[in-house]
Amino acid sequence: MVTSLQSILDLYGDRGQAQYGGEAVSQLEHALQSAHLAELADQPPELVAACFFHDLGHLVHPLGEDVAVRGIDDRHEWRAMPLLKQLFPTAVTAPIQLHVDAKRYLCAVDRDYWAQLSPVSKRSLELQGGVFSEAEAEAFIKQPGAEAAVRLRRWDDQAKVAQLQTPDVDHFRPAFEAALKGRAAVRSY
Repeated sequence: MVTSLQSILDLYGDRGQAQYGGEAVSQLEHALQSAHLAELADQPPELVAACFFHDLGHLVHPLGEDVAVRGIDDRHEWRAMPLLKQLFPTAVTAPIQLHVDAKRYLCAVDRDYWAQLSPVSKRSLELQGGVFSEAEAEAFIKQPGAEAAVRLRRWDDQAKVAQLQTPDVDHFRPAFEAALKGRAAVRSY
């Protein structure tokens, strides 16, 4: 059972070399690229951590690879929550929980967004409920963490570049630890 930051990072060491769906990158490369984009945008440690861990659910489900190709929504945005909520505050977990709905939102409010999605992401969108209606989009963006989830989502979509050089996991460890410390500070009040 995962009970520490190191045990979660070990999952990336053990399973992170698996291909990220039908994309040109591995799960680990995708996580590193997402976190790097957040870092380049000068985001707080909590959002850098959320960007790295947003697809952890793909590494912990028992459904095998290429689930979207088989017509299955793996609900990855929820699968890792029992692990992540033990360690991280809502500033990390809320954008992760909402990043799939952020794709549905962006498709509803940004006319150009759909065209930017990879074929794999378009396929999974349909399995995830499709494009939000106007009312659903309005309700989504009012939720706590929704704006952070939209930022995460945009970096998520960009983090699929084959052979892109990024910092390694150890580079991001201080951000992860700062996000953990944030939760400890919240609990002390």
